[in-house]
Amino acid sequence: MDSLPLTFRQNLTFAAHTWKALTRQHHREFLPLFADHVPADGTVVDVGAHAGQYAKLFAGLVPRGQVLALEPGVYARAILERVVRWRRLANVRVIPLGLSDVPGSADLSVPLKRSGSLGFGLSHLGADHSGRQVRHETIHLTTLDRLVADTGLTRLDFLKADIEGWEARMLAGGKSALARFRPVIMLELVAEHLARADDTPGKVWEVLAPMGYRTLRLDGVRTTPVQGFTGDADYLFLPKA
Repeated sequence: MDSLPLTFRQNLTFAAHTWKALTRQHHREFLPLFADHVPADGTVVDVGAHAGQYAKLFAGLVPRGQVLALEPGVYARAILERVVRWRRLANVRVIPLGLSDVPGSADLSVPLKRSGSLGFGLSHLGADHSGRQVRHETIHLTTLDRLVADTGLTRLDFLKADIEGWEARMLAGGKSALARFRPVIMLELVAEHLARADDTPGKVWEVLAPMGYRTLRLDGVRTTPVQGFTGDADYLFLPKA
């Protein structure tokens, strides 16, 4: 990872993070839920793919389809690429981009833990007011609409995004793709994180409600129909028939 030099300790924790990503599988509890919405020949876009825990699940659900795993951060992407290669996930394509409302570049803040290791799971765009030390990295951004055009996608069945507050901006940059494909969408929404982008949770519903999406709040595997934001949680947005 020449573009993100690591200390000796950070190299050790990178090896540990990579091993965990290779050998452990998180989020299995969502498999039945995903299986209801992801066809075997489907296309999944995993935005903020991190170390690949969701990408591994999606890869198994689309044996005749594909997963586009977007991860702009060098540290996380280095782990993700190793997981995809060593697990032989031939239907997963790693793309070194983030999604926003406009293409360009941005500063990614990567928190430093007290131990000196990288808290790469909390990497985010926007201002950091946590008081933590951070490392800064320039990343490249595109829009969902442009991603669809550039990759030649002819279908999009499921869109998952956990991008630490940039979810509303991602949706704003993908209105044409969402209207065209009407994918099922899973978002992690945290009000404090959305504020980094000068957004509120309501911005998400402003994009999706006029398109006829209905919303389920996820509390573990339990789903509850909601009309809007009811607190920090994962939300599933389903296109109305």
